[in-house]
Formats: sequence, C-alpha cells, structure tokens
Amino acid sequence: MPIQLSPSVVVVEKDLTNVVPAVAVSVGATIVDAAWGPVMDVTTIDSENTLVQRFSRPNSLNAASWFTAANFLAYSSNLLVVRPETTNQRNAVSTLTGTVSALTLGSGGSGYHAGTTTAAIDAPDTVGGIQATATVRLTNKVGSIAVDEGGTGYTSATVVFSAPTEPWGVTATATATVAVGAVATLTLTNPGKGYTTAPTATVVGDGTAATITVTMQTGVIESVTLTNPGTGYSAVSPPLVTITDTNVSPGTSAAITATVVDGGVKILNLDNYEANYDAGEGVVGEFAAKYPGSLGNSLTVSIADSTTYATWAYKDQFEGAPGSSDWAVSNGASNDELHLVVVDNSGKWSGVAGSVLEAFGFVSKASDAKKADGSTSYYKNVINANSKYIWWMDHPSTGTNWGTAADSQAYTSIGASPITRVLSGGIDDFASTDGQKMTAFALFGNDEQWDVNLIAVGKASATVANYVIQNVAEVRKDCLAFVSPNKDGEVIAGTTSDQAEDIIAFRNELPSSSYAVLDTGYKYQYDRYNDAYRWVPLNGDVAGLCARTDETNDPWWSPAGLNRGQIKNVVKLAYSPRKTDRDNLYKNGVNPVVAFPGQGVVLYGDKTLLSKPSAFDRINVRRLFIVLEKAIATAAKYQLFEFNDGFTRAQFRNMVEPYLRDVKGRRGLYDFKVVCDETNNTGEVIDNNRFVADIYLKPARSINFITLNFIATRSGADFTEIAG
Repeated sequence: MPIQLSPSVVVVEKDLTNVVPAVAVSVGATIVDAAWGPVMDVTTIDSENTLVQRFSRPNSLNAASWFTAANFLAYSSNLLVVRPETTNQRNAVSTLTGTVSALTLGSGGSGYHAGTTTAAIDAPDTVGGIQATATVRLTNKVGSIAVDEGGTGYTSATVVFSAPTEPWGVTATATATVAVGAVATLTLTNPGKGYTTAPTATVVGDGTAATITVTMQTGVIESVTLTNPGTGYSAVSPPLVTITDTNVSPGTSAAITATVVDGGVKILNLDNYEANYDAGEGVVGEFAAKYPGSLGNSLTVSIADSTTYATWAYKDQFEGAPGSSDWAVSNGASNDELHLVVVDNSGKWSGVAGSVLEAFGFVSKASDAKKADGSTSYYKNVINANSKYIWWMDHPSTGTNWGTAADSQAYTSIGASPITRVLSGGIDDFASTDGQKMTAFALFGNDEQWDVNLIAVGKASATVANYVIQNVAEVRKDCLAFVSPNKDGEVIAGTTSDQAEDIIAFRNELPSSSYAVLDTGYKYQYDRYNDAYRWVPLNGDVAGLCARTDETNDPWWSPAGLNRGQIKNVVKLAYSPRKTDRDNLYKNGVNPVVAFPGQGVVLYGDKTLLSKPSAFDRINVRRLFIVLEKAIATAAKYQLFEFNDGFTRAQFRNMVEPYLRDVKGRRGLYDFKVVCDETNNTGEVIDNNRFVADIYLKPARSINFITLNFIATRSGADFTEIAG
C-alpha cells in the first residue's frame, strides 16, 4: 500500500479468486489433399459442409485424407485442417503470359526447322531471369500422307485432322483406303479423346486401290512440356508455335528445346520458393485464384465503374453507383471508385451456379486511397487482404491511371462495358509426398499458436506416422496422434492371421509412446458426393470417438467399448480381427476395431503405443494427465514473479485442490495429494528463484478384463457361509 502524506482514504483491490481454468481437450487436427483452399495454413473447420466449401469435395485421389477429416467431424465440430503444398499445384489465373526466347531443334525427321512465332509459357516471376528448358511435342494437327504400297503413280498429299481438346499431345494413327485416285475412308485406330476423321485430301494415282498410313506427328505444336523447370513452371494450351516440315522424312516426330526466360508468377504462396523469387505485380495477369488448385473456369471476376454500373448485371449487390471517393475529391482527383464481385460460375463453391461469392464496393483505383476510418480502400489491397477466392496480380488493360496516387488524377473509364475475367488453369495432383505431409503436420508442432489435442494422421506411411508421433505429439505432450496401419500404402484386408502379422509389422516400425494410438486399419464407406465407395483409414473415427467422449462424459473416460466406441458410417471393415488375433494385436498395443453382428462396429481397445507396463499405456489415463497438466500449468503461470512464501504456496494449494476434488468427484481420480510447502520449497529452491509443487494422483482405470464366476451349490447351502 502506498505511503500517504496527508489524511486520505485509499481503496486497494486484490484478486484472490484464482481458479484452475477449463482447457480445450477436443480439438482435432489433420491434413487434407484438396482441389482448392489455403495451402500450408491452419484452417478451422466446424462441419462437413464447411469442409466442402473451404477445400472442395472429395475425389478418387484424395478420398482417404478428405474423409479422415469428414469422419472426425461426424463426432465433433472443431477440426484444424492444413492443405499440404504439392509439387504440381497451380493457381487459376485470368491471363497467362511469358515468352519463349529461343527454339532449337533437338532431334527429329529430316527437313524440320523452327518457326518464327513465339510461345507463351506460364512460369514463375524471377528477379534474375532464371531459365528453364521446355520440350515441345509436335503432334496431331497436320499429317503427311505417304504411299507405303499400291498402284504405280501415287504421290504424297496433305490431310487435316481435327485434334482433341484433351488430353493434349496424344498421337493417333489413321488408315486411309484409296480407290480410283481419291481418299475413300479414313479410320482412326488409336485416337486421343476428341479425334474425328476428315477425308479431305486428294491422292493422285493410276486407279489402283492402295492403303495409306497417316501418322499425325508433324505440323502444329499442340503442347509444351517442361522437362527441367524452375519451381512453378507448367505447360500451356495450344496452338503455340508453328514448325515447318519440308516432308523429306514425313510423319516423324521432332523435339524442340525452348528456353524460357522471365515468365510469370504461377503459385502465389511464395514462402516455400527458392531464393530470389518474388511475387511481383502483374507478371501473369490481372487476377489469380487465391489458392493453388482452384478449378479452372469456376470463378469470374467482374468490375464496374460509374460509366458501366447502370447496365451491370450485379448492380443490385451495392447501394449505389461508384463515383469519386472523398479521398479523391480531397486530393483534386475524380472517378476513382470501382465495384468488384467474384462469381461462382459452376456452383462448385456455393452449390448454386452464378452465385456472387464476394462483393467489394466503392474501392479505389488510387494507390494511396483511404476510407474515413483511415484503412486502405485501394482495390488491390482490399482484394488481397479480404478476398477468400482471388488474389490481385495486375491492373486490367482497359482504363488508365490504375494504381497511381490521387494527386489531381482524372481516372478514366474502364470502357463501354464492365470488365469480366474468367480464371482458368488451376490444378492439383492430390499427390503430397511423405516430406510434404510432414511439413504440413509440422505446423501443429507450435503449441503456443495452435491448441491441438487429437491428431488424425490419415492414410500415411510409417515414416510420416513416426514424424507426427515423435516430432509433434511427443514434443507438445498435450495431444495424441492417431494412426492406422497399411502395407506399402495399401489397405490391409482379410480375416486371417496374415493380416494381424502385417499390422504388427507396421506397429513395430513405430516408437513406444503414450502419446500415440494405433487401430487395425480401414473401413469401407459411401461417398455421397461421387456415388462411390471408398476405403478410408479409421484413425479419424478413433480421434472422433475421443472428442465425442469428452462431450458425453469426460476426457478420462475410455472411448472404447459398446457404450462409447461405436464407429459411424461403415459398410464393412477391411479387417475385423477374431478373438485369437485380437489377443495378439492387443498385447502389441494395437486397438482392434471389430464388427459384432447386431451390435455394430466398435473400437474394442483403449491402449496407447507405450510398450512398458504403465498406467500411461491406456488412452483414458494419458488423456487425464494431459488435461490436468495443461489446466494446472495454465493456472500456475499466474504464480510467476510472485514471492515464494507461505502465502503464495497456500494460494496455489487452495487453487489446485478444489479442481482435483472436482475431477475425483467426476470419477477421474481415486485420490490425490498436493504438496507445496517448505518441504519441497527449501531455501536453496527459493534462492534459485524456483517454485515447486508435487501433485500425487491415483488415476481411475478402465475395465479391460471381466471375470464372471458362476458357482453351483446344493439346494440347502447357506450363501453366507460360502461367499463370506
């Protein structure tokens, strides 16, 4: 209390109401290979519908990881999801630019020579002009006809075939039957998708029928494939470069090497790029999808200003027409404002085609524009800071003075009609490597930033599972890693002891840890989005059972058994172990998931992967200690920088003991004792600025084995004499 120098009344308030806080114990975490969504960023998902909106629907390539997340959400509503960065992720963009600086023939038939036109290669922006080599395939547009055998006098001619729109670069052979000097029929024998015949060529001959083979591998380049690119290079659509064939050696493919310099930004998440990469402004095009893999042609960006607003299809999204902002007027400028909408063309994001996903009104062309509250209204900054779907990359080509300061600028109109840009080219191969999976899981290792308790590893190799157990769960010590076994990435299926041996072999690749849980494999479930059935690992369900147990009981209750261990959405199990196999699996720390006729599919074990006999080889005991340690440690932070005296120690005991009595009353503990006094806070401890509390706990144990003794007695027996 401060010393008073004159008569006065001083009110001093002290807070001695410290309690042990409740802590989150049901937060799940996993990674999902997805068609779109944030990359290497932790996203909170509260339902399967939100999962679809943020990361698209599942497909045959990502079903295992996608449904691991969805299955957890069937039991709980708090899941953190990371989408890994994969090698072939690409953003959808509105304009693809870049140049081929040189074309050189590498090999091919005689007579090829390079054309003079340039090709557009989509490539990353580089500070120093990093080069990449592109291989150009000559395929499928113009073919040469050569007579292999036939009547005297046949000569070559040229025939045009219509080529496929997808996939690019597939070679097809056409057979032409020639009669009386003309092509009678053309039949494609090995076409790519979309080929059709075009019998338009005239062949000169002496009237004797002959068979002519047409190999469509010359003429117009249909695709460009990069063979040694810098990060982010990819192919672009045809036609790009015309190569002339002098027909000295007709029908032969030729390889062309294209040197690509200073292309455009492809992936916008530049954190993982090599040194010297820079996002730049406007290298590729006007707008790009916010996240790599956004499906091509699924988004449209539409912009209107004061001259186009009246006829704009989306004018009802705004209160009025754009005009001159207060910022522009105060700086002697005019007509700087724009309205911008992002539209879901196909309904893949919202479920309704043509829906407006986002609307940004009264944004400004002026680079220094501010709103009344002082925040930026520059359209580029507004989009990049607030849009969930698009990223700004360059100014539109119509209109002038984009991005200039509002110093007496007269911003010109964007033209006679609104600007509309369709984003295209976004892809994802859904093929994250073990290294990419581990990099994604590593984000959950930050226990100060992410409160995670139940990590579902999904479909993962022992290498990935080991990483999550040892480098995330064991390091954090406040969460469990849930793992499902597989054999060389394949589902372990069947009913014989061979499957048990495969599962035990997988278990033996994992460490001994009380922070890991292993089940027996996969379930077969229905995919309503694709009308198909998928094999999905069970670890998402087992983690979900723990979360549901937290809601119905407490974390220190076992999630297993007929009361709390019912697995949802199961058509069948890949492996439902019998009693003999269950015995062998359980002693190796593997928790069987079993299909009991008439009783459902049940988690029938509650062990952790701790090898040594201990109370911590049970899920409920490990989770009990996680909860108590986390809650009491959080409360103990408020003792930091206080005096280590009897008052502080008594205050700590009075805070912790009521909390432990509550846990005991809720059947989590048999008993406890808290020691925090001068016996463990000696003078030496105090002099070293330390504070020590010893908390002794008798954890409640789950029943794993039941013995029922049925004893037959004679009719005249006295039960008190027999049973005592």
